[in-house]
Amino acid sequence: MTEKDMDKAAPKGKKRTISFSPPDITELEIAEVAEALRSGWITTGPRTKLLERRLAAYIETGRTDIDCSSEEGVAVYGNRVVCLNSATAAEEMNLRIFGIGPGDEVIVPAYTYTATASAAIHCGASVIFADILKDGDPATRMPEMDYGALEALVGPRTKAIVAVDLGGIVCDYERIFEIAEKKRSLFTPKEDDGTFLGSLNSRIQKAIGRVAVVADCAHSLGAWRTFRGEKIYCGAIADFSSFSFHAVKNFTTAEGGASTWLPVDGIGNDEIYKTYQLLSLHGQNKDALAKTKLGSWEYDIIGPWYKCNMTDVVAAIGLRQLDRYPGLLARRSEIIKRYDAACDRLGISHLVHRTDNVQSSNHLYLIRVPGIDEAGRSRIIEKLAESGVAANVHYKPLPMMTAYGKDCGGYPNSYDYYRNLISLPLHTLLSDEDVEYVCETLESAVSEVRSVYA
Repeated sequence: MTEKDMDKAAPKGKKRTISFSPPDITELEIAEVAEALRSGWITTGPRTKLLERRLAAYIETGRTDIDCSSEEGVAVYGNRVVCLNSATAAEEMNLRIFGIGPGDEVIVPAYTYTATASAAIHCGASVIFADILKDGDPATRMPEMDYGALEALVGPRTKAIVAVDLGGIVCDYERIFEIAEKKRSLFTPKEDDGTFLGSLNSRIQKAIGRVAVVADCAHSLGAWRTFRGEKIYCGAIADFSSFSFHAVKNFTTAEGGASTWLPVDGIGNDEIYKTYQLLSLHGQNKDALAKTKLGSWEYDIIGPWYKCNMTDVVAAIGLRQLDRYPGLLARRSEIIKRYDAACDRLGISHLVHRTDNVQSSNHLYLIRVPGIDEAGRSRIIEKLAESGVAANVHYKPLPMMTAYGKDCGGYPNSYDYYRNLISLPLHTLLSDEDVEYVCETLESAVSEVRSVYA
């Protein structure tokens, strides 16, 4: 098809170019990065620490205007979030803090991105996949784990369950905690092996006394769910949570992520925070900021660990993104309302980002076109592309991937969900006219493909 033909095929008006998920960066972020560069602190420093505290305040309150630079702000919100270089590193550090290692099993949904599983494999654990509910959660249509199947998978070697808030919709963590509690008798805490990290692992596992509930919140910063009768934000629900600040996420630092955790009986947040710092910086007991104090050059290496700290340059982006974040979420919600109306009119299934008990972060807009297969799905994506609209698929189930065996036979619900799924562009650089164009283009593409399957 020539460019001229493509223009003719495009719906009403001139053909547009609609990117799938570009970052929303303004002069505010650019100016803050410039200030960070001028400051001399380009690695982990004051901006990273401030971003950690502001994220802690946001996760607790949903507010981005709390003063976390004051002495009171440091006291209240310090040592509760650790910023790292990716969500993958954040999940791995969460598992290592809990003590996941060789011989352990970690249950993850078959329907997710590889980072959810690879973090456990990096720790030496075995990954056990759980299929999703048929057609996803009845209320939100999110590809959520089949909790009956999950319960059957928990055994004596299970040390963690990783749930995924796909698209920004929060999982049913009450159900997951119920399963973890029900299986408490199968859990054997790790014994203290006399090492620095092994001792902490043992104390945490004995204090929790059951399988750890770990949240992959890569998509869900700012999302909440009614949990045990209260509105709780992601990051304050599961035992351990990880967030992504990658370039395609709602909130970005270009590359980056963060870990959060719930308080553990008998163990101070300061001790846990310090261990995250050690794990993320070669086991070195003083970071660059601490070593600048007069006479404080000397340091020790506590363990031969990892290098995944966040820098002040990228934290600078995050500080200004967080200022803008409520507005970014509101704009995404407006776009979703328009998409919902179009999909409902066309008889297309889609995620439900808001219910009485759940408010999503509105990260992805997943649709499933009834009556088509993978070939039909591919043709719709091609038709969208011909009209300048970039679409995607989130995700190909992990058991279909080479690294995980290339066999989805044991996970029929995951495969069925995937085979007719399309992700539409959803980002805050879309104008109202862009959104309308996407809806018109989708209607044209679906109508053409449906005529083949009729």
